[in-house]
Amino acid sequence: MSRRASDPIVIPDSLWQRPQMIEALTTRDIRTVFHLLRQYAGASQTQIAIACGMSQGKVSETMKKGGRQVTTLEVFERIADGLQMPDPARMTLGLAPRTLPAFTSPTTTKATIITSRAAPADLVPPAFLGSLDIDADVEEGDPVHRRTFGKLAGASVFSAILADLPSDGAPLEGVEAFAAALAGYPSSNDDPSPAALSIARLDAAVAAAKRSYQDCKYSTVINSLPALLADLRNACAIYDGDARLQAEALSAEAHHVAASILLKLDHEGLAWLAADRSMQAARRSQDLTTIGSSARIITHALMNDGHHGAATKTASTYAERIDHDIDQRTPDFLSVYGALLLRGAVAAGQRSDRHTAATLLDEAEAAGHELGGDYNHRWTAFGPTNVQLHRVNIALKLGDAGAAIQHARTVDLGRIPLTERKAKLLVDTSGALTQWGKHDKAYEVLRYAHQLAPEEISARPAVHRMLGDLMATAPPSIKRQLKEFTTEIGVRL
Repeated sequence: MSRRASDPIVIPDSLWQRPQMIEALTTRDIRTVFHLLRQYAGASQTQIAIACGMSQGKVSETMKKGGRQVTTLEVFERIADGLQMPDPARMTLGLAPRTLPAFTSPTTTKATIITSRAAPADLVPPAFLGSLDIDADVEEGDPVHRRTFGKLAGASVFSAILADLPSDGAPLEGVEAFAAALAGYPSSNDDPSPAALSIARLDAAVAAAKRSYQDCKYSTVINSLPALLADLRNACAIYDGDARLQAEALSAEAHHVAASILLKLDHEGLAWLAADRSMQAARRSQDLTTIGSSARIITHALMNDGHHGAATKTASTYAERIDHDIDQRTPDFLSVYGALLLRGAVAAGQRSDRHTAATLLDEAEAAGHELGGDYNHRWTAFGPTNVQLHRVNIALKLGDAGAAIQHARTVDLGRIPLTERKAKLLVDTSGALTQWGKHDKAYEVLRYAHQLAPEEISARPAVHRMLGDLMATAPPSIKRQLKEFTTEIGVRL
């Protein structure tokens, strides 16, 4: 019997586990997803269009080489819901899971039959919001914001959700390797020697990853960190006592840097997962300063996805908690405490809450003076100079270009020891100059930033968007120079 265009798509479960599909979902390559549906499920363009709530013409254009690209969260969710993607696939695509393990059926089927567009993902239960000390109505009921809390809730239970991942397959590279490591996917080094899992060796490896990140050597981090995450997972499983606590603290730091690099590269779903893994390991380490450090990356993930109120409250709540519970105001404590306040200040600035931003900045400045200088305790780069860098960033977020430039003029680049912090200041200054209409100066600062930290400019989508803004408003002479510059560094605007 011939198949009709309106017949439902029957998708084998194995399709979502194929390496090509995992890669396509990781990179949000919907063109490849549709082609794999046609190849392995026999789906026509019309069937895909009906399932995903799209026109056949849009599906056709998406499937063409060099054709329409899907870029908006709403469309990604519509496609995932329409195809009834299983939760592992949804999370790989960077979306919230549809169900939590406590509510899933243990029964599995051999294929998913698409009969109609699926209902939206369930909202995260209020109990999860309580675990972050965030009021359930802090985001005023915005369903788009609620979906992000779902991502983090899904990250908390990702191990259970991904229990049915295949145990074999081709080695994964790049960001795919992050997905595999964070999901507990077996690595080529899952039976390491005792020497490889020694605390001294793991401590050195985590420190090397942190240094590479702070040196803006992001490709080095991407290549080395997934294997390190696997080693730390094994170490946490085999050690007991104090060694286990040390391994958990190192795991928290490693997952922190994983989330940081993934946020820089706009891999939001994996960043949520890495941030949550960092906090889980921090809590198991039983070290309050480590918990406060991991709260920084949770705050960053919330802020990156637009939850500025929740991010501000998370940062300030954890800062208050460690300030209350820690007896000695050590350099490590002051650094983590001050860095948390700075994260909260940035989040407040992004929601135009000038009063809260100024209050948190002043508190962080006091902590910096108490610390007595610019240091890198607990990999925070915290100190008075870092507070000033954040004043530049927050003024930029508030639209105060003149104030941002004035703050930037007071910063001595020579007092900033970390390449990543220097590059961030230069990028923020360029953004302020663009706001101010000083396009030639903005371009010069970006060129200098690229000389200092090439990967901060060439690899970060956020910087690419800033280059696009500069290109859109610059006079013709600067446009020509920008075009040559972006071509030279391999950035397509």
